[in-house]
Amino acid sequence: MTTPGLTSLSPNQGPTAGGTTVTITGTNLGDVTTVQFGTTATAFTIVSPTQITATAPPGSEGAVQVTAISPGGTSGGLSYFYIAVPTLTGVSPNQGPTTGGTTVTLTGTSFSQATSVRFGTATAAFSALSATQISSTAPSAPAGNSGLALVTVTSPGGTSEALPYFYVALPTLTGVSPGQGPTTGGTTVTLTGTNLLNATTVRFGAT
Repeated sequence: MTTPGLTSLSPNQGPTAGGTTVTITGTNLGDVTTVQFGTTATAFTIVSPTQITATAPPGSEGAVQVTAISPGGTSGGLSYFYIAVPTLTGVSPNQGPTTGGTTVTLTGTSFSQATSVRFGTATAAFSALSATQISSTAPSAPAGNSGLALVTVTSPGGTSEALPYFYVALPTLTGVSPGQGPTTGGTTVTLTGTNLLNATTVRFGAT
């Protein structure tokens, strides 16, 4: 009997929940009796003397060594990386215009391997600043409509829980009544238009 040898794992990473089908290539794999991820044995199928498919068991975030055991001995190990599901705990600011473009800071955990950020169903540009912070640019709202979008972060470990982001429509101003008053101010003026409910400032000139 000859000792099995491992040359590659594909993929070489997956979620901590396990379940990823991993193709193991190498030599002398026809007599393998056990495949281990770290110290945990897992289900596997011998495809040929040079290939095995195995199901990654659940594990903790980080790297483990995958080995194959046969009557001829134990192979050297190859690294398999467990990636935790991202958690999302903060979205700041949590609102912006329907046209998009707002820089939004996401806080949470396990962001280093993030592959996508979504606002609802729209994919957003982003940069992982650290394992706990992402800077993202809010995309435009679907069909330009105001309302709620749920923000999520996805990595090979899975998809985070969702937090709300609110698209706010641009206010329009169609009427000012009365349209004049004394220089001393004090005139009550009624403004009419659309999307005024979330107004934060009214200015007369620069004031």
